[in-house]
Amino acid sequence: MSSEFVYEVLEKAAKASTKEEKIEILKENNSISLRNILKGSMDESVIFLLPEGTPPYVPDDAPHGYTKSTLNQKTDVLSYFVKGGKGEGLMQIKRERMFIELLESIHAEEAKLVILMKDKALINKDGTPYYSGITKELVKEVFPGLIKV
Repeated sequence: MSSEFVYEVLEKAAKASTKEEKIEILKENNSISLRNILKGSMDESVIFLLPEGTPPYVPDDAPHGYTKSTLNQKTDVLSYFVKGGKGEGLMQIKRERMFIELLESIHAEEAKLVILMKDKALINKDGTPYYSGITKELVKEVFPGLIKV
């Protein structure tokens, strides 16, 4: 399991010059949180029960490595925000509050990544990936069966 932040793994893979290098970086840094971000972002069957856009939250300004928590530690919380997940029966205000609490407890760059995932914005509307070369096709190749739709 990777000790790097998920956004760092994606940035490193995006900077790799070949598809093979991108694949190797993603495989070497395989983690539940990386797979959750990729699946949540790219699998259309994952439906978030949260409003689109950036909620009103205060990003954690702690130095790198000194945040209250990390996405790797908090990845289970993501299941509270999706249709069919643990939090489907929650009142909407409670679910949104939990989301804001998550964002405020992790590194600011990880929080941005979680918002991109929620809004399905790791692939831009024009089809280009937010992180260069990190496409749905590449993710399907690296993690077969992760993305269903």
